[in-house]
Amino acid sequence: MHLPFQALDPYLFTRAQALLDEEWLHKDADLAPVLPTVLARNVGQDWHKAGTFRHHLVGVARSLTQWQQPRDVRLLGLLHSVYGNAFVDLVKFDAASERGRLQALVGESAEHLVYLFCTQSRAQFVQRVLAGQIEPDGSVVLDKNGQRHVLTPYEVAAFIVVSMADTIEQWFSWQDDIFSCFPSVPQRPQAVHWAASLWPGPMRPSARMLSQIAALGQALQHPGLQGLLPVPPVFAHCTQPLAAADEAAATALYWSVIQQEHPLADLDVATAMLEQAVRLNPWVGEPQMVLAQLYLSAGRSADALQAADSALQAFSAWGNAWDKRVQWDAWVAWTRILRQSASEGGWPERLDKLNNVALRS
Repeated sequence: MHLPFQALDPYLFTRAQALLDEEWLHKDADLAPVLPTVLARNVGQDWHKAGTFRHHLVGVARSLTQWQQPRDVRLLGLLHSVYGNAFVDLVKFDAASERGRLQALVGESAEHLVYLFCTQSRAQFVQRVLAGQIEPDGSVVLDKNGQRHVLTPYEVAAFIVVSMADTIEQWFSWQDDIFSCFPSVPQRPQAVHWAASLWPGPMRPSARMLSQIAALGQALQHPGLQGLLPVPPVFAHCTQPLAAADEAAATALYWSVIQQEHPLADLDVATAMLEQAVRLNPWVGEPQMVLAQLYLSAGRSADALQAADSALQAFSAWGNAWDKRVQWDAWVAWTRILRQSASEGGWPERLDKLNNVALRS
């Protein structure tokens, strides 16, 4: 068996563990002072994709924190849609009258990033970055209402990193349909495509956006952008691509196992499907986590440990879940159970005893 499993980086995992505490944001010296003002705008009551707006903002900030981004970029993540934008009508601060208030709260540099991120065309930005339309110095030229606007190299790097975190936190199959072909989204009539509109749909992981995130990350290797910000630890520190066809096939294989669309009497078919999913897309943890459990069920503890370590590495690298059916911390918790069982060489023989498993360290 040769699979592209990743070794678990203890330092990265330790950083991720600190973010498993629900109170991590309240303890963050940079973000905690801003939180009461944000929460006072009822972000915990607003719907947003796979959760609430609060869930989304905190999730984006969590990835950016795990990626060791500087204060202004992490604040951009926490506040990235508060002035509203072309994608959402959630206006929590009025850009015409409240910029001064937000500047006083977070500082001019952070507020400037938030304002630009909300008011410039993010679809156009992503299109130009993916098309390689980055100037030699790292800047990107955008057009808005006939006006030319130049994003500085630092702004470009910040917008790329936050776009990566923003996408991984929220995107799942429902958006694959309603925002099909993003960033060039065709306008389709809702009534005709009513089945695609039903929220939340099957909650299948996205079959197309990881490859786009990988391409955005690779843009950080542009000579004009290198060294401006810490490179996210995903896709081998943004050095490796993910082919769109490989992503789509890997998602289909994974979801077929989750939906049990294969022979169920023995483990061989499901195991082979997940192994192929990992070969095609080794950058997310969920397929490797499920594979680790199959290995445990087959008595393959050494293989299970490798798969669980690799899954934990992926979860730690992202700071968010790819499969949105449960939250990131739950995926991490179950993977740690699998890793513990693989290390100790034990796994319940009785089905009901799975209810008893617990983490001991």
